[in-house]
Amino acid sequence: MNPSETHSSHFPLVSVVVATYNGALFLRGQLDSIFGQTYPNFEVVIVDDASKDGTLAILDYYETMHPNVRVFKAEENLGFRKNFEKGMLLCKGEYIALSDQDDIWLPEKISTLMRERGDHALIYCNSELIDAEGNRLGVKLTDLKNLLSFASPLNYVVGGTASGHAMIIKKDVAQQSLPVPEMVTHDYWIGFVATFTSPLKFVDQALVLYRQHGGNVIGVNSGNARATKKRKVTSQERHALIRQRMKLMYEKCPDDQTEIKKVFYSLDKSYQNFSLRNNFTRMMIFFKYRKEITAYKKRSELRRWLFCLKMFYKIE
Repeated sequence: MNPSETHSSHFPLVSVVVATYNGALFLRGQLDSIFGQTYPNFEVVIVDDASKDGTLAILDYYETMHPNVRVFKAEENLGFRKNFEKGMLLCKGEYIALSDQDDIWLPEKISTLMRERGDHALIYCNSELIDAEGNRLGVKLTDLKNLLSFASPLNYVVGGTASGHAMIIKKDVAQQSLPVPEMVTHDYWIGFVATFTSPLKFVDQALVLYRQHGGNVIGVNSGNARATKKRKVTSQERHALIRQRMKLMYEKCPDDQTEIKKVFYSLDKSYQNFSLRNNFTRMMIFFKYRKEITAYKKRSELRRWLFCLKMFYKIE
């Protein structure tokens, strides 16, 4: 169905944000899958991060062919966080769907998530992994991580699994997440902020074919790819980033989330150094809230306990 044919109040406008950078190899497949969506009312906001390959020519073609496309081209490279931020600020829709440049969306992705969204600030789906050639690998993200309907900001203390490529977010919540701190990914931070408004809803349908290849910026194997290009981060640098992240989470948590705010305050203090008092405080908080903090981990109860115990001498 052509998005321009139906503009009913029953179908709120969804803004699809596509962040591109030197993505010519896979971009056509992703864009074709977006324009093949069954949802009848969406726009596509494409923000290019100063690509040097054939990406811009591809974007010019799709902008000419589709009236619901807006393309914005950066003159200098901003990085993927700022690129997504720019795209979200340019959206006209009440809802925002984030898109990588190298995946494939199944036709019912937007329709399914919009139908199931209810009053949730963020809804996301499962994904199935494909290789660089588009071959299905027989692995879903739920085989690797716990994907859940997260209900608390504490679910994001040490990690989160609501991937950006699988999300639809209310526009006001997305904008409340900006700017995204440098030490976290945009989807991690958006998911954390969304929990202030409502639980995050998970739909256990693989509606995205999630491509894994050597050039992934974010992906199941992206850490290995990045490790070959950047120097190894020292433990001191890593600890400094973690402490900064915890401080930002405490500061971002609204005052009306009274209990959670107190927990983040205590965690922030306990992360400052490895004194016996801080170590004990940090460990006890992890034990008390282990259900929330370790929700994303595919681990047995014993391993969750061991993870909490480890917080006596480690920070994550």
